[in-house]
Amino acid sequence: MRQHRSLNEKARLARSGDLSFSPLPFALSSPPLTMSSTIPINHYDPTAPTPQNTPLTHAPIAAGLSRPTVPDIDEDAEPDDEDEEDEAGAVQQAMLGLVHGKLSGLVGKSSGYVESLPVEVKKNVEALKGVQVKQVALQNQYKRECLELEKKYLELQKPLYERRQAIITGAAPPTAEEIEAGEAQSTKDDPDYTPLPKDVEPASTGIPEFWLTALRTHVGFSEIITDRDADALKSLRDIQIEYLPTTEKKPGFKLRFFFDKNDFFENTELEKTYLYQEEVGYSGDFMYDHAIGTEIKWKEDKDLTKEFEVKKQRNKNTNRTRLVRKARPTASFFNFFNPPQPPSDDDSSEIDDDDLEELEERLEIDYQLGEDLKEKIIPRAIDFFTGKALEYEDFEDDDDFDDLEDDDDEDFDDDDSDSDAEPPARRRGPPKGRGAGAIAGSNPEECKQQ
Repeated sequence: MRQHRSLNEKARLARSGDLSFSPLPFALSSPPLTMSSTIPINHYDPTAPTPQNTPLTHAPIAAGLSRPTVPDIDEDAEPDDEDEEDEAGAVQQAMLGLVHGKLSGLVGKSSGYVESLPVEVKKNVEALKGVQVKQVALQNQYKRECLELEKKYLELQKPLYERRQAIITGAAPPTAEEIEAGEAQSTKDDPDYTPLPKDVEPASTGIPEFWLTALRTHVGFSEIITDRDADALKSLRDIQIEYLPTTEKKPGFKLRFFFDKNDFFENTELEKTYLYQEEVGYSGDFMYDHAIGTEIKWKEDKDLTKEFEVKKQRNKNTNRTRLVRKARPTASFFNFFNPPQPPSDDDSSEIDDDDLEELEERLEIDYQLGEDLKEKIIPRAIDFFTGKALEYEDFEDDDDFDDLEDDDDEDFDDDDSDSDAEPPARRRGPPKGRGAGAIAGSNPEECKQQ
């Protein structure tokens, strides 16, 4: 009877690294990310070779792997089908671990192609870089002119924004022509729309809670507007946008929130200014630099960005007690006017990686909210008020995600904490990066056809 090595033994050897593994003959050009186990190792990529993915010696990945041989075994020693599948799966996982371990050390490394070019060809390469410098300069000029075009059309729309604000606040009644045009659009959007009766006059009070409703319809703002905020936002009468003058060193825009007198703060106007970097980013879009918000003058005990709690303290010497009132930060829409600030290069090296990642998320979310106000909510406020805008929002479908099931619950112990409250999930922002070009689906300064 021929001797054989069990699958369990091979799995053990694979995990311990005793199985032979030949180094790969070339470098990969993938970005420095951890490779997923779903990547087909032997998948053929028909794309044209580049300096990063062109090997100096051609050979498929499979050629770099030594195939372990399995001697024949007699039928009596064969394991059950179910056990064999489990053991085969263990071998496969172990081998994948070895492959990924080898590949992760090669990702992003140069194949040596560019470095191996003769000096005469390298001069041509440098010349192309010089040509690209001029292209980037034209791209900067293009984006600046697009910004000026946006300013021009904003000025043309201002009378319409003023008319909208007058109808919302009840300062002026809508005309029959405006109502007729609106009903025509409603019929176009919904063939089953029922026209309003002609003998009813428009309300003289305008539209109550218009901007509160519009903001709550937006997915991002709905997550940060609390019930306490809603009471203050009922006094919000208008939101306007204006671009920074050309004389400013950095381009950008300003959001202006106008409030009626209310019980929460003294300000009748709150502002939020977003500044771009002077040069466009690698993607060709303006890069977000930082934001500046208005300081809110809260009335006594009305600060919505803080929660107050009263604690009883006892003096150790006199045994007398006193009540101490302490404030702590809390979630609020009005934190929008106290934006996070990007760290300096020196500070970045001192910040913990997790804290830095969280700060980047907050910056991205803050920037995206500002861009959505500028590009969506202010121009299409009535669509957010009615909910029509949600038809055009790109929501992630639950069907795109698979549930991760783990039947090995017995390996974990239940938390015996006295608190039943689950910690709030941290809201994920867009892909990393502080620029407009780094945020998925956002192209805020794209020159639009008017």
